[in-house]
Amino acid sequence: MDRQATAIWKGALKDGAGTLDTQSGALKGLPYNFKARFEDASGTAGTNPEELLAAAHAGCFAMQLSHFLAENGTPAAKLDAKATVSINPAAGGGFEITKSAITLVGDVPGIDAATFSKLAEQAKASCPLSKALGAIQVTLDAKLA
Repeated sequence: MDRQATAIWKGALKDGAGTLDTQSGALKGLPYNFKARFEDASGTAGTNPEELLAAAHAGCFAMQLSHFLAENGTPAAKLDAKATVSINPAAGGGFEITKSAITLVGDVPGIDAATFSKLAEQAKASCPLSKALGAIQVTLDAKLA
């Protein structure tokens, strides 16, 4: 199975702009630009590839963990997963993604903290996005609500 997205970029890096479209139509003509990606620390100027990667990682991790919890006989009432992707200047110039930090608060009736932590770590290691991000540090801070 393949999934696709399209990026259209016009202009130079700093004064250009682009749009993103996804196969599903969830993103259609979504604008992005240099300022939103590298200059706006508040993250409110628009989307960027790192924000979209963080959303994908959080979603993938939550789905993987929900599977493990259900297999354990303790399905989650709610998993609140957040991924924070760090992009920093690279030593040789430009930028590089260095980390994806997942924070999780789980509402999982009938599970003990040790089992929850074990399954969360298992999900972090085995979700397809975590595997794809093998070149960077992936961390997890998981707790029960």
